[in-house]
Order: sequence, then structure tokens, then C-alpha cells
Amino acid sequence: MRYVVRTPDGELTYPSLGDVERAYTQGLVDPDDEVREESSELWRKAGSLPVLARARRPSAGLAARGQWLAVAGSVALGVLALTLVLKDSWSLRIVGIVLALVVSSILTRVTFKAFKHPPSQE
Repeated sequence: MRYVVRTPDGELTYPSLGDVERAYTQGLVDPDDEVREESSELWRKAGSLPVLARARRPSAGLAARGQWLAVAGSVALGVLALTLVLKDSWSLRIVGIVLALVVSSILTRVTFKAFKHPPSQE
């Protein structure tokens, strides 16, 4: 079933609600835009449709830049871990190894998160 989306710039017709959802998650359709089925006369706000309300909106600001903070922190911890492992004291080497394991777990989490939510193709 086709859907019509009315924005301040005009109207667009989408082949299905799934296409409207993709446009919504990409930021092309705003929550205040109006949506209706092509066969209906009832306009509804996009944000009030359950399918679109559950869809993830694009992030803004620092959150839109991905996981740079986790990667930067991992690099800093990795450098610290490497310097501690190269020290002569066994207790500092153990702390360095523990830090290296923490870095490994953070980067594993970053990798799985990136795999689960790949960046959008623009």
C-alpha cells in the first residue's frame, strides 16, 4: 500500500510503510510531518505512527560521529598498558596486562556495535 508524506516543502509518495520508515530513520521525514495511506483522507503526524515511533532517529551532535570516544580512550589506555608492561616491576607489568585486557574488551564491544549498526549509505 502506498503512503503519502506531507512536509512543509511538499508531498512525497512512498511505495510502502517500510520505505517511509527508512526515510524517517534517515531524517528525511520528521515527526511533525503528516502521513496518510493513499486510499485514506486521514492525515496523521509521523511521530504518532507506532512503526515510526519505534524507529531510531538519526543521532545529532557528538553521538552522530560514532564511537570515537571509546576508540580514543582505548588508544590512550593501550599506550598506558604498553608502557606499564615494559617497566621492570612485576606489579606494574600485571597492571599493564589487566589494562590491555580492558582495552581488548572495549574494542570488542565497539566492533560488535559497529557490525550491528553499520553506517548509512549516502
